[in-house]
Amino acid sequence: MSETIGSRFKNAWNAFFNRDPTPIFDNSGNSSSYRPDRYRPTRGNERSIITAINNRIAIDVAAIPIRHIKLDEDGGYLNTIESGLNNCLNLEANIDQTGRAFLQDVVLSMLDEGCVALVPTVTNVNPDYTDSYDIYEIRTGKITEWYPKQVKVEVYNDNSGRKQQILRPKRKVAIIENPMYSVMNEPNSTMQRLIRKLKLLDAVDEQSSSGKLDLIIQLPYVVKTETRRQQAENRRKEIEEQLTGSKYGIAYTDGTERITQLNRAVENNLLKQVEYLTSMLFSQLGITQTILDGTADEKTILNYRNRIIEPILSAIVDAMKVRFITKTARTQGQSISFFMEPFKLVPVSEIAEIADKFTRNEIMTSNEIRQIVGMKPSRAPQADELRNKNLNRSAEETPKVKQLDGITKERINATLKQEE
Repeated sequence: MSETIGSRFKNAWNAFFNRDPTPIFDNSGNSSSYRPDRYRPTRGNERSIITAINNRIAIDVAAIPIRHIKLDEDGGYLNTIESGLNNCLNLEANIDQTGRAFLQDVVLSMLDEGCVALVPTVTNVNPDYTDSYDIYEIRTGKITEWYPKQVKVEVYNDNSGRKQQILRPKRKVAIIENPMYSVMNEPNSTMQRLIRKLKLLDAVDEQSSSGKLDLIIQLPYVVKTETRRQQAENRRKEIEEQLTGSKYGIAYTDGTERITQLNRAVENNLLKQVEYLTSMLFSQLGITQTILDGTADEKTILNYRNRIIEPILSAIVDAMKVRFITKTARTQGQSISFFMEPFKLVPVSEIAEIADKFTRNEIMTSNEIRQIVGMKPSRAPQADELRNKNLNRSAEETPKVKQLDGITKERINATLKQEE
């Protein structure tokens, strides 16, 4: 008798208890007014362009299916393996996250931190004693300390309702490093420089909105004596009263006085630097403003997918393939792969035309086309042959009785006779 889902989890290994089987708790754990497992950026600048870029990338990466698959002898897609890992990636990663939400969390954490750990929290057996295990639940972990063969990761514990630091072997977690680390996470990278400038600009904005003008008044006399200091203080108060009492913030000064505003030049300079660094970051990442606002054309989207989305997906897949699939399983054809639809931006009619041209000109077989669009291979022998389907057909293969577009076989045969 096959075990039920409940019994499977009851007898599973849990990373937070580090023993078998997983105990069952009666208490509900700690409560919170917000989701404590949710990713929170370290920069604390939610209004910036940085957040918009990271969110766009994370959403687009999470939209691409990642599957635990079986490969054929030629390394092509054969079928999807219905495993616990595949369930985590496509349906439910843990009690709080769907597969897509989990992948989005992974990418956001990786972009912000520079690297992230995928931590199996519930498995069928203790992974410390074997390399062959199935993953029932998985979570995103923030790496807080590095050791030669271990990492300390901060992971949300859904039993206690809090994040908890645990020590795990490097071979038992999938560590993913940002492929654009040098552009986004290096201390002096373009993105980090932009983040620092944005923080300074925010500080200037807050100072300006507080009502402070940061003015220097050059008076027509030297302020050295107590009498002159009192005179200067009275003059300062007069100007403040003028500005406060004016509807449009206008004041007048003596012709011999000179006023300089300090923060305006700084703000203008910061704006120019922010614009320059934003443009540089877009160029280095292969992203544009049209990508962010959803108005990009096909070429721009294709460039964005090739330069950002595909490298991130490859980094995620490669890390999981090495850590979560044993060498024996890999030799048996098991793998993890993502399925990015190359024709997603192409109308269906054009996809059919492209497929016809590729097979007719003997560039790709029918099964190779099916693999690209994420379909299972056909078992028909002709589907693996490179041939022009309109040529080299035997008499038996020529369909003279097939009805096409409402034309009966009699009309087809009559037309053929006329051509002869």
